[in-house]
Amino acid sequence: MKKICILMAVVLLTLSACAAGPDNTAGNTEANPAANPAANPTANPTANPAEAQSAADGTNSDVKTAGTAEKAKDDSEVENTMKLLIGQKEVPVTWEENASVEALRALCPLTIQMSMYGGFEQVGPIGQSIVSDDVQTNTNYGDIVLYSGNQVVIFYGSNSWAYTRLGHVNLSQKEMSDLLSKGDTVITLK
Repeated sequence: MKKICILMAVVLLTLSACAAGPDNTAGNTEANPAANPAANPTANPTANPAEAQSAADGTNSDVKTAGTAEKAKDDSEVENTMKLLIGQKEVPVTWEENASVEALRALCPLTIQMSMYGGFEQVGPIGQSIVSDDVQTNTNYGDIVLYSGNQVVIFYGSNSWAYTRLGHVNLSQKEMSDLLSKGDTVITLK
């Protein structure tokens, strides 16, 4: 009996939301619970039918909803992943989650002429300054950092200076050295 009452309430609320029409949907959401899904989640006329059924039969749909949210998050991370090419080779990178990486991503696609420096890094200008949060940093091969807010540095050796971390190329020291120690190169971010 309880299931039937809940199901009928969902149907009535859905119908009343439809009957209210576009003229009344912007009105008082407290007086119209169907227009305020946060106040009454079962009244959402666009709700997934499986979620409405689980609400009607008392089962918990949070697990399914959480799984859907996780998948959406994974999809957006895939879409927001920046790719790095050193020369013509795409390399695997783990990017930091910070404002500098977001600002760099907003400039993509971006090609940067890199120059060898100090026998342990390649450095190249972005073409403009972006947000930075420099701190004293010990770098190692594979590290990608922002220097002075307007230059990208990729290491095939190590150094210590004030940088903003951007990411790390997931290759061995030999692979990094082979890519970066034989002369100036070009990197592409996309």
